[in-house]
Amino acid sequence: MVGKYNPEIHSRRTIRLRDYDYSSPGAYFVTICTKRRENLFGEIIHGNMRLSEAGEIIQAVWDALPKRYPSIALDISVIMPNHVHGIIVLTDATDVGAGQALPGSEGAASSAPTLGDVIRTFKSISAIQVSSVLGRTGQPLWQRNYYEHIIRNETSLARIREYIASNPQNWILDRQNPANLAATSDFEEEL
Repeated sequence: MVGKYNPEIHSRRTIRLRDYDYSSPGAYFVTICTKRRENLFGEIIHGNMRLSEAGEIIQAVWDALPKRYPSIALDISVIMPNHVHGIIVLTDATDVGAGQALPGSEGAASSAPTLGDVIRTFKSISAIQVSSVLGRTGQPLWQRNYYEHIIRNETSLARIREYIASNPQNWILDRQNPANLAATSDFEEEL
């Protein structure tokens, strides 16, 4: 039986900045991982990511986010075997009229979308489509949370872009690579 969240018992900690407005214009680096780091989106071959059918769905849903949220722009991204890295840029909603309801939405949007709104939409749509293709039912596709970093200057932006671009070449060393998790577990058992 699953009970309601009780902060006295459960220790779900947030990694978000307290009192920060995540609808503020700016660039945000995000990483979203599959549940149990399952490799579902393809494989790395000679330092290049080869997308599976599920990976192609993830890419298409990611690429379509600006159509759903006209006040965002996408910068560099990469789909990896079990996670997604990308930079999402939230723009000033008043410049693009994003404060109005989108076709098919219920009611008028009162403000720009938050980073959380965008990630929730991405995770929901992609999970439904990937689960359908893979014949998965009742299994979550994504981990509950996601990593985000507010990009504060051009130096940080350049460093993060390089990290994302080189991620497939560095897969062999990546902490998200299940082979590295297995090697760590084997090593710990030997101690």
